[in-house]
Amino acid sequence: QVQLAESGGGSVQAGDSLRLSCAASGRTVGSYAMGWFRQAPGKERDFVAGISWSGGSTYYADSVKGRFTISRDNAKNTVYLQMNRLKPEDTAVYYCARRQQVANFYLARNYDYWGQGTQVTVSS
Repeated sequence: QVQLAESGGGSVQAGDSLRLSCAASGRTVGSYAMGWFRQAPGKERDFVAGISWSGGSTYYADSVKGRFTISRDNAKNTVYLQMNRLKPEDTAVYYCARRQQVANFYLARNYDYWGQGTQVTVSS
């Protein structure tokens, strides 16, 4: 069993930065790809960023490319999402998740463990 816990969310102004963390416990996630998703009220849960188990490959939604950076520290069993130049449309609950082996990064159904989410609110 894996438990994922996100932290680092908050309320910021447009143009500010936040760094989200996702700490895993129970079992290591070092051999799994990981992803970040977000869900705004009334909308579906959308892919934001993904990272391979080694950290050597990263993937981003077009809406965040160039502003967000995903990284991981397998020694700490933690995945990060650095979010810069935040926009009001980035407002959502952000979730981290563990991707199942050999699966597409972009689909939520390909992830088997999820955190409880952390709220990010960006005001203009």
